[in-house]
Amino acid sequence: MSKKGLMERLDAGEVVIGDGGFVFALEKRGYVKAGPWTPEATVENPEAVRQLHRDFLRAGSDVMQTFTFYASDDKLQNRGNEAQSKYSGALINKKACDIARGVANEGDALVAGGISQTPTYLSGKGKEAVQKEFEKQLTVFLENKVDFMIAEYFEHVEEMTWAIESVKKSCPDMACVATMCIGPEGDMHGVSAGECAVKMAQAGADVIGINCHFDPDVTLAGIKKMKEGLEGAGFKKHLISQPLGFKTPDAKKQGFIDLPEFPFGLEPRIITRWDAHRYAREAYNLGVRFIGACCGFEPYHIRAMAEELAKERGRLPEGSKKHGMWGDGLRQHTKPWVRARARREYWENLQPSSGRPLSAALSTPDQWGVTQGDDILKQHSETTTNDELKSLFVKH
Repeated sequence: MSKKGLMERLDAGEVVIGDGGFVFALEKRGYVKAGPWTPEATVENPEAVRQLHRDFLRAGSDVMQTFTFYASDDKLQNRGNEAQSKYSGALINKKACDIARGVANEGDALVAGGISQTPTYLSGKGKEAVQKEFEKQLTVFLENKVDFMIAEYFEHVEEMTWAIESVKKSCPDMACVATMCIGPEGDMHGVSAGECAVKMAQAGADVIGINCHFDPDVTLAGIKKMKEGLEGAGFKKHLISQPLGFKTPDAKKQGFIDLPEFPFGLEPRIITRWDAHRYAREAYNLGVRFIGACCGFEPYHIRAMAEELAKERGRLPEGSKKHGMWGDGLRQHTKPWVRARARREYWENLQPSSGRPLSAALSTPDQWGVTQGDDILKQHSETTTNDELKSLFVKH
């Protein structure tokens, strides 16, 4: 029996749970290189990618998003990335499709292809060159019959609309989900969040929202502005949220990549599973029905989201069998004070500590204030030299 498609599920009012973050999870496990963040692990370590997909499926994910983040040829060739001499984007993307489809078929999950922002855009090479990069990727997703497309992680609504146009042209029969990595302030060129949403709708996106760069609270504040913009312009669109699994109240317009802890010191900011419960409920109450996650979200966070919305979804995830709602398994603990924590009220009201006596509550973001159009962001294929780094150290 064929599975219900994404739009069929959303149009029926169903909650669709996305999966979590891959690049951060696999970097911590030793399969992704921080810096380029490219997904050649689909070729080099397919079992690691497959197991993470499987963990998200068991946790309650309805979508297996192909591990194709930053898999455009221009990104693979950027700044001395060694992947450029070994693999093509087409090979990485095909392997990602195979892995995602295999795991999705173990349950009732859909497969989403994914494209993201390009070095070509940051370097100011224009619409034709940028869309050429997208279309090379989309050819692979079309050939491998993914169920729908996600255009994610775009800082500039101009490039976002170019990506949507490419999806609608190359994959006209697929739903197009579009998410920008922005907050309530809008994109990096000063376009408001509401206006970004309108432009995305005008370009043809079927589902609109935000992913990455900000925590659940900031992300939902941005989606609220998008929702208001869409309603004001007369658009009825489904909404998607895929935030970070890190607390970022101090992040500015550039998001978490501007925080001094990025990317190797973010662990004290990881949200708890109880934060994930609250996020899922608040997203649902806002009207979001594609409720997913991004960097920092592990399978246990997804499980918490699926548990929070179990009544609305009519089921619990497979991963709950060894868990128990709201710490119910603690009833079996040997220590009485731990058994006393087997209740929702305890965990909902917990204010976790970092255990770091000199740790500040907030950080000071770098805020260099550069974006597409600045010479310093132009990309090249050669490895960054020591002299180039020294010039950055002075600025930093």
